[in-house]
Amino acid sequence: MTEHRQLRGSDRVRTLREALATPDRGGKHRRVRKGGKRRAPSEAIATLGARNFRRYLAGQLVSNVGTWMQRAAQDLLVLQLTGNSGGAVGILTALQFLPQTLFGLSGGVIADRFAKRRLLLITQTAMGLQSLLLGVLTVTGAVNVGSVYVLAFILGTATALDSPARNAFVSELVSRERLPNAVSLNSAQFNVARILGPAVAGLAVAAAGTGPVFLANTASYLAVLYGLITIRPDELHAPRQSKRGNARLADAFRAIRATPDLLLPITVVAFVGTFGLNFQVTISLVAITVFNSGAAAYGYLSAAYAVGSLIGAVRGAGRRKPPTAHRLVMSTVVFGLLEAAVGLMPDYATFMALLIPTGLASVTVTTTANAMTQLHADPALRGRILSVYLLVLLGGTPLGAPLVGFVSDTLGARYSLILGGAVSALSAVTMSALITARARRARPAEQHHTAPPVSEPSTLLTKDPPAGRTAA
Repeated sequence: MTEHRQLRGSDRVRTLREALATPDRGGKHRRVRKGGKRRAPSEAIATLGARNFRRYLAGQLVSNVGTWMQRAAQDLLVLQLTGNSGGAVGILTALQFLPQTLFGLSGGVIADRFAKRRLLLITQTAMGLQSLLLGVLTVTGAVNVGSVYVLAFILGTATALDSPARNAFVSELVSRERLPNAVSLNSAQFNVARILGPAVAGLAVAAAGTGPVFLANTASYLAVLYGLITIRPDELHAPRQSKRGNARLADAFRAIRATPDLLLPITVVAFVGTFGLNFQVTISLVAITVFNSGAAAYGYLSAAYAVGSLIGAVRGAGRRKPPTAHRLVMSTVVFGLLEAAVGLMPDYATFMALLIPTGLASVTVTTTANAMTQLHADPALRGRILSVYLLVLLGGTPLGAPLVGFVSDTLGARYSLILGGAVSALSAVTMSALITARARRARPAEQHHTAPPVSEPSTLLTKDPPAGRTAA
């Protein structure tokens, strides 16, 4: 009997219909383009179709706009109280980000021990009360620099406990297949807020002063609290956790060390976060010392970088294929080369123009690393593993910023960008080679002692998997 048979009547029609449709979860079918590729925007729209995620994202967008408004107004308030002291603003920034280094890992442990939705309700309420107290003190004229410092540290502490749970909670709002798109959409709302918040704050402070801005931020927390309260628990993709009380950081570090697809994004982000993602410092240095421009010109440069970041996040939200180590390494190399090229731009216009693709590449790196970390983390360890990820991403700033300043003072502001880009690109290639070689050496030893497990192959140094396949 031959392998192929002639199709007749209804068989031929049925086969044609099946060729024009791709099965989706739940048995539904979606029409696809020639070659089996769906349009990228449909991926983002399908992800937003998850009711829980849509409500959470909307609340986060409103709240983050208010948070960026407060950050801008808080700096202006300290400058007003201290007679334009830059050192005072530096202390304020350090106090707000120091808790991430001190308590960030503890936040991961707490996120794995308790229900993330309940924990977020507590931390978001605490941040709202902090903003309310700062607003009341400012409006009544009772505020001073010391009270601003204390409240900034309290806000930083709440944020350090909130961040691991907030990032890990995204994985419970959507299915595993939609997680990379959800991470990119979450990054997109963050960048939208980063663009809108300071601009709205500037107008609001000019019209009404800093106090009403803090009170407006307090009101913005109602949006995220409403989103969390109205989430349907029965639609969450929550992992089964039978031993929450035994959550230990050592388990997270052991898992990261043993899993190449966790070790690579975390180590690459450690280098990029420390040496490459210091644009808040490098852009201002180049704007002032190289192009001899003022605050307005610096604002335009920051906006160009933020626009590129937003484009990168939206582009990532439409990706159909899951993140791989190959994409992470290549996007990091591209980002490093672009950052180095930005440092070589001869004039202000070309410098600003190249910041747009650089911002796009930087967000591609961070969203790919974030999605890889979430996809390959054991659900019971996800909070702790993400706390390590956030620590290396944000915790390197206190080390990287002084290095950037030293390089700028010694060699010139341009070299802070050139060297930062070079270190980022080289670290991606080097860490990928080292981790891949380590995994290959470990494989024969494991096969010698135990039978080979049935599992998906590592995504290290592999290209994007075929359509319809998800990362392991």
